[in-house]
Formats: sequence, C-alpha cells, structure tokens
Amino acid sequence: MTAAIRVSDLGKSYRVQHAGQRAKYRTLRESLADLAKAPVRRLRGDDSCVRLEEFWALKGVEFEVQPGEVVGIIGRNGAGKSTLLKILSRITMPTTGGVELHGRVGSLLEVGTGFHPELTGRENIYLNGSILGMSRREIDRRFDEIVAFAEVEKFLDTPVKRYSSGMYVRLAFAVAAHLEPEILIVDEVLAVGDAQFQKKCLGKMDEVARGGRTVLLVSHQISAVRALSHRVALLEGGRLACFGFKEEVIPRYLANGPEVSPPDNWIGFERAARSGIGGAKFVAAQYRSYGGHPSGQPYPDGPLEVTLAIEAETLRSADGLAVNFFDRYSTKLINADLRNLGRSLHLHRGRNEITFHIDRLHLCPGIYTVELWMASSSIGEVIDHLPSAFQLDVIDLPSVARPGPRPDEGGLVTCEFDVTESRARAETTRSRTST
Repeated sequence: MTAAIRVSDLGKSYRVQHAGQRAKYRTLRESLADLAKAPVRRLRGDDSCVRLEEFWALKGVEFEVQPGEVVGIIGRNGAGKSTLLKILSRITMPTTGGVELHGRVGSLLEVGTGFHPELTGRENIYLNGSILGMSRREIDRRFDEIVAFAEVEKFLDTPVKRYSSGMYVRLAFAVAAHLEPEILIVDEVLAVGDAQFQKKCLGKMDEVARGGRTVLLVSHQISAVRALSHRVALLEGGRLACFGFKEEVIPRYLANGPEVSPPDNWIGFERAARSGIGGAKFVAAQYRSYGGHPSGQPYPDGPLEVTLAIEAETLRSADGLAVNFFDRYSTKLINADLRNLGRSLHLHRGRNEITFHIDRLHLCPGIYTVELWMASSSIGEVIDHLPSAFQLDVIDLPSVARPGPRPDEGGLVTCEFDVTESRARAETTRSRTST
C-alpha cells in the first residue's frame, strides 16, 4: 500500500540574528558608516557586529502515515510541531529532505489561514474549495452542510474580517473538514472555540477518519489525541523522539511533564502552555489538604482546597471555571466546574483569588495532572485554558487517619465542592491598579 504521507530526512533551519552590543535600530547614516568600516573591523577581528546563528527547527525527521490513519503529533512548545505541519501543507519549503503527499490536502493551521478578510463567509467557502481543487458543483453540494456546521448563517454575507475568532475558526474548520480532502491537517486552533464546538470538531474528525481519509492532529489536549489517534509522533527539540502506538508514546511524553508541585506553595504559570482569547488569565495556584498529613499533602477521600489567582484586564464575568484532574493516561477523573453549582464568577480588574473546596478527593494514591479552564457562554469563547497547569501527588495514609466512607458517595468521577471568591483581595488590587 502506498503511504499517504512519507517524510524523509526532513530538516528546516533558520538564521537567527544576534546584534551584540550594537543598537537594534539605526539610522541610514549609521548604516552607511558601518558599511564603510566593515573591512577595517574584519581585519581587527571585531566581533561586535551583527552575527547570524543557524537554528534547526526540525532535523532528521522521518516517518510514514498510511491512508485512513489518524496520527497525533505531540511535544512541548517549540518542539517543531507547527513547522512540520507548515512544510506538509506546502506553506514552508524544507531545508533538507523531502515530503511525499498522495492526495488532496486540507489544512487548518491557525485562525484565518486561507481566508481573505475582505471577502464574505460565502465567498471564502468557494475560494477555499477552489484552492483545494474542487469544482463549483462539488462545493455547491456541500455548501449547506458547511454553513450548518459552522453556525454562521446570519453572518454568511458579512466580510470575515468582522468575525470573532470563534466564528472564524468555526467556518474555517467546517470548510476544511467538509470539502473532502484526502489528507486533513489540523493544528492547535480548536482551543479558540468553545467547549461544545471542540466536541463537535472532534466528532467530525473521527467521522472523517472512519471515512478512509488521513488526519494529522496537533494538540496539547492529550485526551483528544488519545481518543482519535492510532499512532502518535513525539517531537523533542526538532527531532522525532518516538513514533509508534499511542499506548507507548503518550506515557513517555507525560513522564516529561511538569514536576510535582508541593502543597502550600504558589505555583506560577509564566511558562505554561495556554490558549484562549485572553482578557483574563490564570497566573498562579496553590493547594493543600488538611486533617491528614502534616505537610498538607492530599490523600484518598480527604479534603482539598485549590486557590486560583486570576489576573483580569477589566471587569468581566465567567460562568465556566473548572479545575479538572487527569490521570497519567489523560483520563479525566474529576471535573469541579462552577456550572455544576449554577454559579458565575465576577472578576474585578487586577488580581482575583478563587478557592475551590473539594469535600472528598476520590482518587487513589498517585500523581495527577491538574487542568484549569475558564470560559464565558455570553461570548461563546474560551478565555484561558491551561491543559497541564501543574501536578500533585496523592499519597496513601493509614486507614485510621482517613475519614470513613459515606453511603451516598458517587464514586471516583464525582466530588462535592464549593467556591469562595476573595472579594477583599480583588477590590484592593483593583484600587491599586487603577491609581
């Protein structure tokens, strides 16, 4: 069987400029003077001038993808995932090696890729179909399905430059998925949409794969990669660290995840992978248990408090705020969400602190990844999403130190919790910021 995608010794290098101690921006006079002095500097061996360093975003990458196969591509930020997809989509030319593609390629790499901002949604559907090599009759046949999936009927004849990022992504994904490319390439753009649309897109990709088409999926949501992919490619530092069945590759990636954070310490998220439209973001978190281990370490069936620090640019509300717990296989075990309480969160400008009180943590001893998620249904967007904010260790305690089970407990995937907002802290920070 001929492979749908064959990547051979693929490499992509860029030249990174280092300006030394010279000014970053110079006048024309200074540039002409530097040009005249260049021969003298070279004779003296002066290295204060601009230097160029070769940086390999990808190097020596090789793999094959069979027709009808779904392959997930995972790795940390900067590992080379997006560069690989741009080469496969023929947006960027490789420096070394080559790529063989057998079939029509549809790609969705970032918001607005392949769309003309001055054209309407209707016109962009036909433009994208033409780029994919489809006839007008083929596009007409799928047009109603695309519009219904994207849910942009009212704005179909509005220029897409006036669309929100969520509307943009909905239409772009609908076009890419419905115009029947043999190879569908999707980067981490689905995180811009709301949770309902993400679920809808994952279902569509599964349908596309079952229809015999090839899918390449880049995502930090390991649960989505695990659910859809047959095999997974792990990139590390621009190289292919591992390529094989998901049961082998995903645990290796998770083993290199964030270190386990101790209780009672603030955990900063400056370098955490995140997505969302912004306007408010998680900046730190801390957790602790009580009544068990003296250090505040969480334990099975014990209580847990998770305090989140959220920085908001303006006054705003969020009716979706969740603290989710995943095991090492990216299976969600606990979903503590404000919507389960029928509440919404009102954020003040500046720093806000919100505490989740989990009555009983129904988890076995082990290490768990905590996901943080904030959204607003009024705008239908994810505000901030940290798929791997931090990790915590649930330790085993002697049974005498644990609270006894209750007859009404609902099992591993449920928990009782409430939420406290630190109003005074938020008001104080808001006043200080405004002055």
